[in-house]
Amino acid sequence: MSISTHVLDTMRGLPAAGLAVALHRREPDGDWKEVGQAETDADGRVRELSEEELEAGEYRIEFDTRPYFERSGLDPFYPSVAVTVNFVGGRLHVPVLLSAFGYTTYKGT
Repeated sequence: MSISTHVLDTMRGLPAAGLAVALHRREPDGDWKEVGQAETDADGRVRELSEEELEAGEYRIEFDTRPYFERSGLDPFYPSVAVTVNFVGGRLHVPVLLSAFGYTTYKGT
């Protein structure tokens, strides 16, 4: 069971390469535990957000957008973006369409 993502920079019409991404799992006590981190590749993808075999549960994907946009001289309105999902198992893909002033996400295939 795995979670992947694909980030597209809608301001530039390009993949968001070099964007730091972290995956956290909600523990039974309610705390969040980091279970993976990666950086998007040249195509804006992270094919596996964790090397662990993921269990079903609640996960939060954090996109560290501030450094990504600051490299282009932009001051982003959202310095980070967190997407929380209910993972029921199998393979989950979470695309993100990103700009310095907004974002959209959806359940991919």
